[in-house]
Amino acid sequence: MSDSSAPSPVGRRGLPLLCGAACALLVAAIGGSLTDIGPWYQGLAKPAFQPPDWAFGPAWTLIFALCVLAGAEAWMRAPSLQVRTLVVALFALNAALNIGWSLLFFRMRRPDWALYEVGMLWLSVLVLITVCGRFAPRVRWYLLPYLVWVSFATAVNAVVVRLNAPFA
Repeated sequence: MSDSSAPSPVGRRGLPLLCGAACALLVAAIGGSLTDIGPWYQGLAKPAFQPPDWAFGPAWTLIFALCVLAGAEAWMRAPSLQVRTLVVALFALNAALNIGWSLLFFRMRRPDWALYEVGMLWLSVLVLITVCGRFAPRVRWYLLPYLVWVSFATAVNAVVVRLNAPFA
């Protein structure tokens, strides 16, 4: 007979998953509200290797879902309250940088500034992988597609800047 007072694995994961999902939806909503693919964006010269516009929604949906899993895993496996607090801070910084890129690129129409900012976004993903991977190894795998995507986005952003500069 099992101890009914012990939380079930689903119950223990439920709150971190729910909180992570709410945060991911908030970041996606804010980033999406800043993303305008209207005439200015359509008028930019873009690299031939840029995916079609329709591909970004599914890609970001997968990345955000994996981030929720990564955040919940890191939260659950953090060895102390101090480390758990660090995990939350690192994910919050990453969220702010994610939103910041959309703000700079789309709302402010400064792909050149966004190119500098995306370097910080990339670094924040790498820090999450490194820090959380020490005590929650699966987080590395959950966040690897995000790192690859941001690396690819950096290349696209760099070519957009090269083809369209200067920006005012």
